[in-house]
Amino acid sequence: MAAIAFEHVEKVYAGGTRAITDLTLDVPDGELLVLVGPSGCGKSTLLRLVAGLESVTSGTLRIGDRVANDLGPRERNVAMVFQDYALYPHKSVRGNLDFPLRMRGLPRDEREKRIAWAAAVLDLAAVLDRLPRQLSGGQQQRVAMGRALVREPAVFLLDEPLSNLDAKLRVEVRAEIAELQRRMATTMLYVTHDQTEAMTLGHRVAVMKGGRLLQVAPPRELYESPVDAFVAGFIGNPPMNLLPATVARIEDRRVVLRAAGGVLELPSSAPVTRRIRAAGGALTVGIRPEALRDADGGDGGQGGDGGDRVLLRARVEHVEWLGHETLAHVRLDPDDAARPPGTPGASVSDAATAGAAADADTPPRLVARLPGLRQLERGSAIVLAVDPGALHLFASDGRALTAGDGAASGGA
Repeated sequence: MAAIAFEHVEKVYAGGTRAITDLTLDVPDGELLVLVGPSGCGKSTLLRLVAGLESVTSGTLRIGDRVANDLGPRERNVAMVFQDYALYPHKSVRGNLDFPLRMRGLPRDEREKRIAWAAAVLDLAAVLDRLPRQLSGGQQQRVAMGRALVREPAVFLLDEPLSNLDAKLRVEVRAEIAELQRRMATTMLYVTHDQTEAMTLGHRVAVMKGGRLLQVAPPRELYESPVDAFVAGFIGNPPMNLLPATVARIEDRRVVLRAAGGVLELPSSAPVTRRIRAAGGALTVGIRPEALRDADGGDGGQGGDGGDRVLLRARVEHVEWLGHETLAHVRLDPDDAARPPGTPGASVSDAATAGAAADADTPPRLVARLPGLRQLERGSAIVLAVDPGALHLFASDGRALTAGDGAASGGA
């Protein structure tokens, strides 16, 4: 087993295309680190640098206690599992597992011992004599993993290994990978575009964009304290709702924003207030879908007695019934969208007469995650409540103003 360290690593291809920019990251021995980000962000390139399939342009890559920049792939003792399995179609499962061991010149007894062990670990003993075309997708993926496993590598590299599987099978194989990593305690770098995989598999999750590492943290910290608006909007399914806003005024530990055609009055810690002053007038307000509650549907009481909640008035555009929860896609009403907490009965129309106006021609669209099955009709009015302490604030450049404070109120 081995740790991995990237020290100011850059990868620039011929022609000047920059895939990785000044990336510094430590992956401790035995960690399962998930790399996630949009297509073209550099996550697969990072795996290929570790595998030795690409060369580092500048910086230092360490695997264990060795600098790996100039090591060939065979010298690195890493194993890579690809998206398309890459099995030999004319070889049986046994032959596919045996091939990398033959290439390394291991004696027959040792090869058979490792094949039997991998087959037992991955539940392949009953299909050792079948060809890949005779296997299910999940079985083929297990064979691909087994071919890597028999090599006893110091590092596992997995490049979107579940993307070709159906939804049910992805859940099953994902659980198998997590259990395998726990049993083997092997260092793993796992690339995916699937946030569910990232948040459920990773000891830590690294978010990349445009070849840069934006944030690396345990899943819960990443979800609750994103460092910028991109991470906030990328992590989560559905992702965080983001609303443009401007600062109307700042009082003693209280910030009044104009957003969604109305005003949002937020309690704020002193550090956050200072950051808002320094950030200037334009902000973005972030609201997780589960932080929104149906104020008229019996689940809007999260704000204590209700007087300290922000109420958002909207109309339903689309509903997804998922059994245990309902996802309501709504469009905020620009004429009657929000009520400042502490002023019962007041709405955005009241604020609008005082000069609060919509910041955009098209009212923002939000997604609310509501518990259970809700009978919501398209076009119907709905009032959503949110605790001001659950709001996130971001500066005009995207950086989080509430990072380290949990939310606007400084709570967790």
